[in-house]
Amino acid sequence: MAHLFPAETCYEEHGSKTEEPMEQRQFEIEGSRIADIPSFYAEINRLLMADESWQLAESLDALNDVRYGGYGAIQGREPVRIVWKDMSATKSALGRPATSAFLKARLATRTMFNGRPIVDQLAAFENGEGATYFDVIMEVFSEHPNIEIVPA
Repeated sequence: MAHLFPAETCYEEHGSKTEEPMEQRQFEIEGSRIADIPSFYAEINRLLMADESWQLAESLDALNDVRYGGYGAIQGREPVRIVWKDMSATKSALGRPATSAFLKARLATRTMFNGRPIVDQLAAFENGEGATYFDVIMEVFSEHPNIEIVPA
């Protein structure tokens, strides 16, 4: 996974051993509920973590991990269809302003391990280069071939 944000660790793929084909499960993201990064994770938690006693943090690594299954609503590598209502609203909410604010907040909490990459990334982003938070979310989803995203 290409990382938009430094110091987020890419975890090894956790495979599950399934011999029989599984029926595709479906979930619906309500894009109109997403106004910013925290509300995106609230929506993901509503969908995928409702039966857990804990919630995902606002982290791309956590988003990636839940796609592997083993906790939350996705079990292993089962086929999943996510119907994303009002995807354009989400794309707008998690676009350039939200991404810039996120990077600036990360810059304020930088460490010796991720400081320079965040500075460089923010400078490039402010020059019109780089992926938005929405773009990175879509990249995370695309790395999981068992998950189909359907804009609606």
